Amino acid sequence: MIRPPSWAGTAAFSESADGDLRADHGARSSFSARLGIAREWAFVEQVHGARVVQAKEPGDQGPADGIWTAEGGCPVAIFTADCFAVVMQSDTAVGIAHAGWRGASAGVVSGLRRSMADAGHDPETALIGPGIGPCCFEVGLEVQEKFPENLARTTWGTPSVDLVEAITGELEGLRVWAVEACTMHGEGWFSHRGDGTPRRMAAVAWL
Repeated sequence: MIRPPSWAGTAAFSESADGDLRADHGARSSFSARLGIAREWAFVEQVHGARVVQAKEPGDQGPADGIWTAEGGCPVAIFTADCFAVVMQSDTAVGIAHAGWRGASAGVVSGLRRSMADAGHDPETALIGPGIGPCCFEVGLEVQEKFPENLARTTWGTPSVDLVEAITGELEGLRVWAVEACTMHGEGWFSHRGDGTPRRMAAVAWL
């Protein structure tokens, strides 16, 4: 488990050692107990888009890639295995965006920020969870064209995109903290691109 600094708000990012918290209810109960939060979380059916929903109670909130809540005792969660979880928090609300290249290019990060702000909960801090780094994120022209200002190279010299750089560009004015890790080549993460795993890590935030 990774916890951000205290100034960044109340959130946590799981590691592979914590298990797949979607399917393993015992692992989720243990993880939640360590954080002192409810075992039941609000979550979405992630579709790599830009839809954002507000959760007022735990459980499945339907197809979306951004979720936020202003309800105490209702943790919100996103699940990843190379994509980035982007947490945003104000004093009165907390949200998370699921930002792979499709979601990031569709605007899910700015969409979450706007949805919270429009409801009177302007985010003040943002946290970027672990995800695939430009060192390993080999991409074709389709993806390069989506991020012309964030092009990079893999460690083996092929075209890649720096998604953290692209995401950070959507967070201007917020205080930002990031987990500096690549899920594909680093130790302790689930990576779908690395080995095709169906398992996922969790990003959880709460009030």
